[in-house]
Amino acid sequence: MKNYTKIFLQRKRKKRLEQGHPWVFQSEVERIEGKLSLGELVQILNHQGVFLALGYANPKSQIIARVLSYDPAEEIDASFFIKRIQKAKEYRERFLPGSRSYRAVYGEADFLPGLIVDKYEDYLVVQILSYGMERLKSHILEGLLTVFQPKGIYLRNDVPVRELEGLQQETGVWYGEVPRYIEIMENDLRILVDVYEGQKTGHFFDQRENRAALKLLMNGWKEKGKEGAEVLDCFSHTGGFALHAAYYGAKEITAVDISELAIETAKRNAQLNGLQDRIRFEVANVFDFLREKEKEGRKYDVVILDPPAFAKSRSAVKGAYRGYKEINLRGMKLLREGGFLVTASCSYHMTPDLFVQMIQDAAFDAHKILRLVYFAGAGKDHPEIAGVDEGHYLKFAIYEVRSRG
Repeated sequence: MKNYTKIFLQRKRKKRLEQGHPWVFQSEVERIEGKLSLGELVQILNHQGVFLALGYANPKSQIIARVLSYDPAEEIDASFFIKRIQKAKEYRERFLPGSRSYRAVYGEADFLPGLIVDKYEDYLVVQILSYGMERLKSHILEGLLTVFQPKGIYLRNDVPVRELEGLQQETGVWYGEVPRYIEIMENDLRILVDVYEGQKTGHFFDQRENRAALKLLMNGWKEKGKEGAEVLDCFSHTGGFALHAAYYGAKEITAVDISELAIETAKRNAQLNGLQDRIRFEVANVFDFLREKEKEGRKYDVVILDPPAFAKSRSAVKGAYRGYKEINLRGMKLLREGGFLVTASCSYHMTPDLFVQMIQDAAFDAHKILRLVYFAGAGKDHPEIAGVDEGHYLKFAIYEVRSRG
């Protein structure tokens, strides 16, 4: 067995590691035996010296170690990555049968902390977020090539967290050839993904099932004497929710996003599916847009709010709460009686309880009563390890909205 540096944990700490949590914090460490180098493999032991896990270290981070294996004899080599990536692939094939595009590796939840892989048809887009994974890059590449046999792999290591790890940001083709735009299928819709310049890796797979849930809202309008719902889709990005609303029968959709690049891709997606006549796209600041429509007295049957993360740290929660509350309050005011609010938050620090409280506060101020239709998190290709609250970042809800009094 290799002579690893050993990290001994405190006796009185909370037993999070034994419950499946993949991180060790500096505050949990009692002592270290050996030299602790950036990204190096280490053994993690309890205060009595009993082996708990094998991981990689970062002495500069509050997360001093991340778990790779619970087997003290396991070799962290190419075969390790082949096995782990194969397991991740089998998981997706079981729970998303027939899908050719999905989140293929989801970091800690697939027991590969610091590694994100999105599969777009025959291509992979990869983010390596930690120094430990960067040191294992050649093994990762071999694992991906063996399991997926892709035509090309593109690196989207253009994320600030890499700099916190002591790594440079970078993008570019890692293997083969990768076109900038890749067409995928999602819920029977054709979607064009910009893997070079799109947000994150180009597409948000985590909302796949939630976008499909819009079908529930697009039925029943004919009974009310209408051809279909009038929908407002805010923070539309490349049009995912707007496309689904139109596909499921909405009469008219207004899709708003501040990014001209995202809106251009959204327009191409609408044309790709023959839905361009029912979706009107606007480049605008959503906060300003909502205020303007409220002044105009405009009303919709469905308002969709899928904003970016307003709270990227615990200290930002108070300000984020105000931002989320404002858009939800204004969204409710723009709804016709009995209309539907579709709302989400992808801020981990905005906990599920806080998210629900924010919506209820917004409803109180808007003089509305809400009836919950649907509540969910991220999709099946974004699994969660039980007890790892950090993995529970996405909250998604659909409410029926009625006036109070």
